[in-house]
Amino acid sequence: MTEKNRFNKKGLSRRAFIGRVAVGVVVGVAATYGVTSMMQKSNPNSTIVDMLTINDLELVSKIDLKKEDSLIIVDMQNDFLPSGALPVNGGNEIISPINSLAERFHKNGNIIVMTQDWHPPGHDSFASSHNKEPFEPFESEGIGPVLWPDHCVQGSKGAEFHPDVEGRFANAIIRKGYRQNVDSYSTFIENDMKTYTGLSGLLNTLEIKRIFLCGLALDYCVFYSAIDGRNLGFDVVVPIDLSKAIDSPSGHLSNALQKMMDEGVQFTKSNDIT
Repeated sequence: MTEKNRFNKKGLSRRAFIGRVAVGVVVGVAATYGVTSMMQKSNPNSTIVDMLTINDLELVSKIDLKKEDSLIIVDMQNDFLPSGALPVNGGNEIISPINSLAERFHKNGNIIVMTQDWHPPGHDSFASSHNKEPFEPFESEGIGPVLWPDHCVQGSKGAEFHPDVEGRFANAIIRKGYRQNVDSYSTFIENDMKTYTGLSGLLNTLEIKRIFLCGLALDYCVFYSAIDGRNLGFDVVVPIDLSKAIDSPSGHLSNALQKMMDEGVQFTKSNDIT
């Protein structure tokens, strides 16, 4: 799979979009720490024309579960929730409804997979590994375009799933980002764009045809997973009420929603999945 083919017909590359979305992540997270992003300074008035919003999405009104469906719960870990190292605003609000949907899948006999960011200490994506400040620009194969605070370190409290997330329904856990010099935003393919996490192999072995993606963050790991899922041949559905976005600066969520629509990702509400 070529880099260009990961995105829509307009040819926007994965790396180019990582750069665009990362600006949003940097600004959103930096605001939590009272930090102004260098990227934000360089383009303080960045906007996107005709921004798409969640309210503009055409939602599928009713979806009946089939045996070849799977629920993928993305990165519902302490470090991405309030008081964590990289919190997504409102992330705690989706825990209970995700549990409800997971129970529905479980009772129906469908496969449920949870993904887990799982970095070794001193991971190359950490600013502390380079004697730099979090959110500084940085590029190497598999890392970048910015550096992060230490987060989701293997064996740490921050790497654990939030205690209210019902892990008992999960059939499998896929860990990503555990290679020292490669980060992973997508749950399918890591940021070197050639290392697979094992999720696609698992789903293909189980003859899964359609995946439902929820978790954190909508315009980041859920987004990249949706795009890679489509390119790997899966039908992809995003229950839009079971994910929270970063969307900072304004426009990054719109960009992600548009790319997902262009690639044939469907959107629905969790209560319409039966």
